[in-house]
Amino acid sequence: MTTRKALSVAHKASEAIGARPAQGRRGRILRRAGLAVSLGMTAMLVSGCSIDNVWLRFGWPSGITPQATKMRELWTWSVLAALAMGVLVWGLTFWTIIFHRKKPNSPEFPRQTGYNVPLELSYTAIPFVIIAVLFYFTVVVQNYVHEKVGNPDVTVDVTAFQWNWKFGYQKVVMADGSIYNGVDEARQKMNEDTKTSYENRTKDGHPQPGPNAGLPANDISYLNYDLIETKGSSDEVPVLVLPTGKNIEFQLAAADVIHSFWVPEFLFKRDVMPNPKQNNSDNVFQITKIEKTGAFVGRCAEMCGTFHSMMNFEIRAVTPEKFQQYIEFRKDHPLATNGEALASIGESPVATSTKPFNTDRKARGNELADAK
Repeated sequence: MTTRKALSVAHKASEAIGARPAQGRRGRILRRAGLAVSLGMTAMLVSGCSIDNVWLRFGWPSGITPQATKMRELWTWSVLAALAMGVLVWGLTFWTIIFHRKKPNSPEFPRQTGYNVPLELSYTAIPFVIIAVLFYFTVVVQNYVHEKVGNPDVTVDVTAFQWNWKFGYQKVVMADGSIYNGVDEARQKMNEDTKTSYENRTKDGHPQPGPNAGLPANDISYLNYDLIETKGSSDEVPVLVLPTGKNIEFQLAAADVIHSFWVPEFLFKRDVMPNPKQNNSDNVFQITKIEKTGAFVGRCAEMCGTFHSMMNFEIRAVTPEKFQQYIEFRKDHPLATNGEALASIGESPVATSTKPFNTDRKARGNELADAK
């Protein structure tokens, strides 16, 4: 009896100071909410054993290179971490709004709480820890993406110009181990020899000041030329044929303005600069391998003029054996088109992931008028 009276007195005292008697109900709600969140996170983590699915990519393509896989996984875990923190913050915010709102029987002056130093230190330190972890994994992935090996299996020269692409095979290690050196020495020397004719000098012989150290805008002596090249036009989308399972290096340069080499399935793009050396541009990147065959669209991702949006190309990934047959055909038939070489290995002679465009503005205007 004495115990029951004591509990009754304590209960009335708690009501007098503004405490809520419904602690049991609130606890049950919180426990159920916590259980639901825990089950949801557990299900997400279990599905994370294979995070390459449309729900966990959060809008990104799957990727076809090891570098793309690393970047996609970093993206996925970064978004999951952000969502987890968001759920925590939103949960605490709504919990505060719901359970600490003013009620009809609430006292005029609510109960006050003092500072909680350990709690404040915790929610100050935890964000810094999260940032440090994300920074660490970002640097690890970035270094992996930028890593280069000394002797890639295939070296491709990529030249961007308004509004198309030219691809050349500078060096290729064939499937049988033989090495093909594709540099066009004659055209390369001829191009480099034009550099002196472009030089603009002052009366006393010094180079003119300017962005290219005295070289005018029409100097393209930095461009590379190869024996086997594929050049796009308004009638033909350039198809760059590459082998799967091989380390590939891309050397980028623009013949006019700034462009950008972007293959969505690489999850990567790199600006293509004119005069890369003078512009302090790292114009070389590598991929460890292409992991599957197929056709993958590529685009210019830098606004470069009238037909920028139509400056597309295609990566055609084939087996190393087919790739060797393709190179051998191009070597033996220097006048053959890229489409004929593709047909010789059983591939579509034209791009399948994108299509050419009509550069005649009047014709395109008439097409739009007819469509209306």
